[in-house]
Amino acid sequence: MVELRKRKAPLPPPVPVKKRTKTKAPAATPKPTEDTTPSSTETVPTVGDVVNLDGFGGEFETNDGTKSTLKALVDKSESGVVLFTYPKASTPGCTKQACLFRDGHDKLTSTGLSIYGLSGDSPKANTTFKTKQNLPYPLLCDPAFSLIGAIGLKKVPRGTTRGVFVIDKAGKVLILQPGGPDATVEAVRQLVISTPKDSKDEQIEA
Repeated sequence: MVELRKRKAPLPPPVPVKKRTKTKAPAATPKPTEDTTPSSTETVPTVGDVVNLDGFGGEFETNDGTKSTLKALVDKSESGVVLFTYPKASTPGCTKQACLFRDGHDKLTSTGLSIYGLSGDSPKANTTFKTKQNLPYPLLCDPAFSLIGAIGLKKVPRGTTRGVFVIDKAGKVLILQPGGPDATVEAVRQLVISTPKDSKDEQIEA
């Protein structure tokens, strides 16, 4: 007898493996970077604007620790306020700027303007700066950058841009610009030169 051998059943063809396609995750919505938008509804004024001083710039301290506001400084002044901003007390550029305002103080205040230095430094740092350089005007301490930000001279995310801001008794912005030590003093000097001598009395009467 012929022995019949059972044939092995052929193996099924291999099932093709489907390649997994990588699905890209939806792009995350980028988070807004810090301080790219104003922290308040206030917009930075420009030269010629009349500012409502009530609450403008918030509260800050003078170098001797006295709390004040821009409105209080303007009310106390004869014809307006000069704020020169500087990044850090007792550094070379800031010392030069402060000393230029010191040396020209009499002429720069001859029309009734009151001069103040403004930075994010502490009262202690600014008092040391004022004493060492024999500055004849107060230094304003704004570590929260509320006033510095309100006048548009705050760096992002933190810090102070060197510049100068001048506002008169009526709240009108006369100067608002960044600049180096010499440029900030020169801007105020040119304003004083161009101010009629009798305008000081007119502003006081108003």
